Amino acid sequence: MESSKKLTVMVSSTVYGIEELLDRIYTLLTAFGYEVWMSHKGTMPVFSNCSAFDNCIAGVTNCDLFLGLITPHYGSGKDEDGLSITHQELRKAIELNKPRWLLAHDYVVYARSLLNHLGYNGEDGRRQLSLRKNQILDDLRVIDMYEEAILSQKPLQDRQGNWVQKFRSDDDAALFTLAQFSRYQEVEAFVHENLRDSAHISQIIHDKGEHP
Repeated sequence: MESSKKLTVMVSSTVYGIEELLDRIYTLLTAFGYEVWMSHKGTMPVFSNCSAFDNCIAGVTNCDLFLGLITPHYGSGKDEDGLSITHQELRKAIELNKPRWLLAHDYVVYARSLLNHLGYNGEDGRRQLSLRKNQILDDLRVIDMYEEAILSQKPLQDRQGNWVQKFRSDDDAALFTLAQFSRYQEVEAFVHENLRDSAHISQIIHDKGEHP
């Protein structure tokens, strides 16, 4: 990555009900010097020979940094497995071990805690439930997203990159964005270090493959 190139941040989220927050995050990130890829603002790289899903996954693959918001709304654009594009973006970011910062709305965190307390633990436990139309959560799979983000299926000692910041208001989410992204040079150094570590691991795997 050339030093003169702006760091790209992909903002992954549903849009419904948080338009003002997304506008605010976009303004903050661009003011800090980042190039921001956000579908809500029309700044995602889009190619006409690709589907919306493929364009979004390519965005996760090619961005430098990933900022994901897990909201009470699961989102549309579901693939053949029934997973929303936002859910797939999160999974891709985790798979690639992309430098990532994640926010989860308080409703999602509270709903998970409540259902766990009632004995509906994990994705398998929640499959027993049928969610009625309501104004709080529109799909229990937002809890699945949260659990994937915190790497809940891994032993505690193996959880790296599992910080998910709870937010109740736009101000909470904006404060997190400010605190994490305002130090551009520190973030840039972190990205370079992450790239070096990834290259080193890849070389080790390659060498083991050549010399079993």
